[in-house]
Amino acid sequence: MAYYRRVGDIPPKRHTQHRTPDGGLYYEELMGEEGFSSDSALLYHRGVPSAIVDASPWELPDQTLTENRPLIPRHLKLHALVGEDWKAADAVTGRRLVLGNADVRISYVAAGQPSPLYRNAIGDECVYVESGAATVETVFGVLTARQGDYVILPRATTHRWIPTGEDPLRLYAIEANSHIAPPKRYLSRYGQLLEHSPYCERDLHGPGDPFVVDGTDVEVLVKHRGSRGVTGTRYVYPTHPFDVVGWDGCLYPYTFNVGDFEPITGRVHQPPPAHQVFEGNNFVICNFVPRKVDYHPLAVPVPYYHSNVDSDEVMFYCGGDYEARKGSGIGQGSISLHPGGHSHGPQPGAVERSLGAEFFDELAVMVDTFRPLELGEGGLAAEDPAYAWSWAGRGPAR
Repeated sequence: MAYYRRVGDIPPKRHTQHRTPDGGLYYEELMGEEGFSSDSALLYHRGVPSAIVDASPWELPDQTLTENRPLIPRHLKLHALVGEDWKAADAVTGRRLVLGNADVRISYVAAGQPSPLYRNAIGDECVYVESGAATVETVFGVLTARQGDYVILPRATTHRWIPTGEDPLRLYAIEANSHIAPPKRYLSRYGQLLEHSPYCERDLHGPGDPFVVDGTDVEVLVKHRGSRGVTGTRYVYPTHPFDVVGWDGCLYPYTFNVGDFEPITGRVHQPPPAHQVFEGNNFVICNFVPRKVDYHPLAVPVPYYHSNVDSDEVMFYCGGDYEARKGSGIGQGSISLHPGGHSHGPQPGAVERSLGAEFFDELAVMVDTFRPLELGEGGLAAEDPAYAWSWAGRGPAR
């Protein structure tokens, strides 16, 4: 995180005695990145945070990945993964793996039930709320998540999702094997968001007051690394993990709404890094928002054809009307995967239709990865097999 927050009851000096009203001690916990060498927070618990009374395996949803071979662009219709059973699903155990590699996994879920308590011990999560709304209860306090919010959850943050309202809570979950943060070029050497950044600290919304819950023998699902990849454990804690009376530091969950992103525009077409919002190890996250487009008198507003020499490009279409993909079947809830080694660009006719346009009403979340992506079971189940041939207008003769 870029700036310091202080919430609730903490002592005036760190690593000193902090007494409860009846004279006992609160238990101080350091939650820190990179082994005491990066951002951290100090949390003050009523109970011992490391105490557990049981542990058992947690069988994760299918995490199998299948190589993108033959190497083709793909269109995945994520809304096809959602049936009436969304009302009984939750935002953690209901996730279906769409794409993944050694650095990042992308999942999708539509949920109607509160999730179990959950902690991702592998990396940070950046969860985009496509539609619906939720309360996100965390060990740091409560966040309100609404349509268009990115919810950033640091590694090992115990939390749960509680949908609100009658509509399904649709989440596009980007799970890293690293930390997720604003791009370094947006930050001062001390971590402040600079004047050329398309958003600032005022747009980031952290937890409010402490959220203290009583309870005994409380289950928490933990996703973590295993010798064969991603695996899970079910812990039972003697007291509720939400027992923090106060915390301070620069590491905590927060939300950022895509509507607060101020797009960077130019006389000619701007490349994807102009739309970047976050980054992790070996991947970046960008958002394409409604914006004024290129204003050179001879500008071509839609993207030029390009080859992702070093990266796979994943675009999640979550609002508006994406000009470059008209005629390809792409719609709300679609993903396009354009792999490294394949040149891609506008659909036939899109360049001509865009000439003279002054504004694009589109909303999409893009993830570029610098290692090849493979298809999860959800991606395979949602694929539109005609997409790869949409530029040519015909498919293989077989």
